[in-house]
Amino acid sequence: MTLLEGAIAYDPLMPTCASILALLLLGSCQSATIALDGSRGQITLDRLFGGEFSETGLGPVGDWVPGINGLVSAEANSDIVQTDLPSGKRTVLVAGHLLIPSGETKPLKVERFWFSSDLSKLLVFTNSVKVWRQNTKGDFWVLDRNAKRLRQLGPKGNPSSLMFAKLSPDGSKAGFVFKNNLYCQEVDTGKITPLTTDGSPNLIDGSFDWVYEEEFDLRDGWRWSPDGRTIAYWQVDSSMEPIYTLIDDTDASSPTLNQFPYPKPGEANATVRIGIVPANGGRTRWIEEGADSKSGYIARMDWADNSQEVFYEKLNRRQNRNEFRIADAATGKAKTAWTDFDDAWVDVLDTDPNGIKWLADESRFLAFSERSGWRHLYAIARDGTTQSDLTPGNFDVRDYLGVDESGGYVYYTASPDDATQSYLYVTELKDPKPRRLTPSSDTGTNDYRLSPDAKLAIHSHSSYGTPGERELVSLPEHRTIRVYGDNSELKAKLKAYDLGLRKLVKLQTADGEPMDASVIFPPDFDPKKRYPLFFEVYGEPAGTTVHDQWDSFGYLFQQMVAQHGYIVASADNRGTPSLKGRKWRKSIYKKIGIIASEDQAAAAKQLASLPFVDPARIGIWGWSGGGSMTLNMLFRYPDLYALGMSVAPVPDTTLYDSIYQERYMGTPQENPEAYRESSPITFAKRLKGNLLIVHGSGDDNVHYQGTERLVNELVADGKPFQMMVYPNRTHAISEGTGTTRHLYELLIRFLTTNMPGGAR
Repeated sequence: MTLLEGAIAYDPLMPTCASILALLLLGSCQSATIALDGSRGQITLDRLFGGEFSETGLGPVGDWVPGINGLVSAEANSDIVQTDLPSGKRTVLVAGHLLIPSGETKPLKVERFWFSSDLSKLLVFTNSVKVWRQNTKGDFWVLDRNAKRLRQLGPKGNPSSLMFAKLSPDGSKAGFVFKNNLYCQEVDTGKITPLTTDGSPNLIDGSFDWVYEEEFDLRDGWRWSPDGRTIAYWQVDSSMEPIYTLIDDTDASSPTLNQFPYPKPGEANATVRIGIVPANGGRTRWIEEGADSKSGYIARMDWADNSQEVFYEKLNRRQNRNEFRIADAATGKAKTAWTDFDDAWVDVLDTDPNGIKWLADESRFLAFSERSGWRHLYAIARDGTTQSDLTPGNFDVRDYLGVDESGGYVYYTASPDDATQSYLYVTELKDPKPRRLTPSSDTGTNDYRLSPDAKLAIHSHSSYGTPGERELVSLPEHRTIRVYGDNSELKAKLKAYDLGLRKLVKLQTADGEPMDASVIFPPDFDPKKRYPLFFEVYGEPAGTTVHDQWDSFGYLFQQMVAQHGYIVASADNRGTPSLKGRKWRKSIYKKIGIIASEDQAAAAKQLASLPFVDPARIGIWGWSGGGSMTLNMLFRYPDLYALGMSVAPVPDTTLYDSIYQERYMGTPQENPEAYRESSPITFAKRLKGNLLIVHGSGDDNVHYQGTERLVNELVADGKPFQMMVYPNRTHAISEGTGTTRHLYELLIRFLTTNMPGGAR
């Protein structure tokens, strides 16, 4: 087998010294103990949670604002400050004292802000509260910079109740969502006009239900037309969705109920349609979708770069067909411009904050597709008659970043040779020939934030175990204009800690494909002894764990575990969204949990075969999908793993939400056996190792219900296990003083007690 692809081949029959050399690349095995540079400091939970490892000195933060040469940020004193580029000069655009409401003594705490296109108006979001995942409800205020007048939006006496306020293109009006209805308010007079009146708990105008937010990342559900005369919006009818109930046992003398629509696989989804309404009020015109309007999803919507047409993406319920459709705003008549499809599923990927990027001449739009076997960026004619692959080659595009219309350049990130990394590439609209812009010296992960005209970019670079650096570059030549910081303080601080050797390596999947993995060794590692092996896992299509980049908390937590005497590893199996082509990502279709488990077991067996790994001490832990994978590994491979810690898992795949689970599995009605085989609970009777299950009883995402079903199964099978329930905590298990620290202390204690670290 090839353990270090492109470096050194590993053969289990090689002498011990050569095997260690192959994995560690130390150049010598003469010394029994491998000494590492740096003093001998210990990472502790107090230090991890105390902010000791915060990144500092990386220069400007803020947002690019069209019409302003630089980045704009809100300071602690509520000043809105411009950082000029490239000089670095800082100028106060809006003084904090202008944001003091009448009768108050302190300025508004600026959480987010937006300028009107002529910069004369400033919209401020403050006093926010959480709606599902994010703080999207709060108070909105508008500052007229010329008149120095501050006005709060919305009806009086309703604090923290408005959502998604936006200034009209000319700055004269502001629209917002209030109690599931859309409103428009004149900035100068304060006059409020209701645009919809049918909003209710189950009929949502301008926002979304739980599952649309979670799975399509949709929250703001309305858009101004470019001329500011009309508004297009989603209407979500969740009345047909089943109601899920969470029980709060602690916040009152008697239990209270939290009920909300939540469709599970095969159950009724919300129906969604697009309406267009005059900004001054009037009748909504609905886009006509025909007989199938109540099936499938509208995953993206925006104006088609003009005020006469609405552009939207319509997915069928199976999510293997995505129609890019254009509707006439005056008549509601719609037609399909282009269709993307796949035998498995189609991912909804954005080329613009609202979904689709139109080129300046309005004749073409940019969209992603995997039809070539790779994720590429296409320029597609408005009528769908032509499509041009802008990123040809056997590689995946990671992210679209922006287009320089005047220069004819399109920018994106990719990494053709190593899926754990990321680099900036450019291609031309007229003659697509991708070329890398990131210097060869900047290995690892490179992120870019392009200016509105795509002439400048803030470039951030980091690598595995090494904190990031930041600079300003000009494009397309990638010339460094200004260096903002290299995290020198944090880098110096890390040298005071006893950190273990870290490596990114290549293992093999169960079918022989290269699989990215990371390995961290104990600081006092002795290759003549054996150490326990401890995996961190995710394994689902929603994310990866192996990255050649700085991951502050995650990396340092793994180093802390290594200091307790463990070899810490992670591997990205088939089905994770690695930049390895369509076949890699979609090989798990209708086999969620099955192929991933085979690959994770293959990774564990390969590392367990090394002479310095104790095969009797292999453990694994993960959260959410990683919690499910932890259960899968202990249940499907009971003789391989001695310990598992499963946080917020999905033991029964029929209990998660419809959009996510059906995307990868179809419905239970169509494919009941696949759902049974994909569910960890099916194999719970095989458990042999030490198992810890952790869940929040208030988890509105991955319901505690699934863990209770698993408990019943384990009890019926006579299987011992331990469990920790955090009352009313959500999927993040972070609410309440000390909760997150308590959880990680629980994990460390369970690990060190039930599978002690250290050499033998």
